[in-house]
Amino acid sequence: MPRVNYRSHEVDEMARLMRAEAEGEGKQGMLYVGNVIVNRAVATCLDFKDVRSIHDVIFQIQGGNYSFEAVQKGNVFYQRARTSERRLAIKNLNYWRNHPAKYALWYFNPTEPGCPPTWYDQPFSGQFKEHCFYEPKPGTCDSVYRG
Repeated sequence: MPRVNYRSHEVDEMARLMRAEAEGEGKQGMLYVGNVIVNRAVATCLDFKDVRSIHDVIFQIQGGNYSFEAVQKGNVFYQRARTSERRLAIKNLNYWRNHPAKYALWYFNPTEPGCPPTWYDQPFSGQFKEHCFYEPKPGTCDSVYRG
């Protein structure tokens, strides 16, 4: 049973976003980005109460902008989903989760070395290459730990 229900076009959207956001960090980096996408779809808390599908997560607008830089800048659309990224997306959708993004709802690539201890007041959960990952404070989003 998948972590979240999905349709074929959502696999393509997710694969394209994973590639656009983390291609330079290899398969592992793309899988971590996929963790965040799926975690947002299963979270029923904070900024993610009203996003229930992968499509909703990818095209969510927060603070007047799309949540993901690749969607804001349009580079999520530059390339078709390749078979390899589709496989990674399906792996995330069905079961794959791992630290530091296992329960993360946010990530970013800082302009300076190192990751701040919090991001929008949420605790740092770890770093992979250039991306810093953050999970919700304890007791604020139990659904992300179950989903």
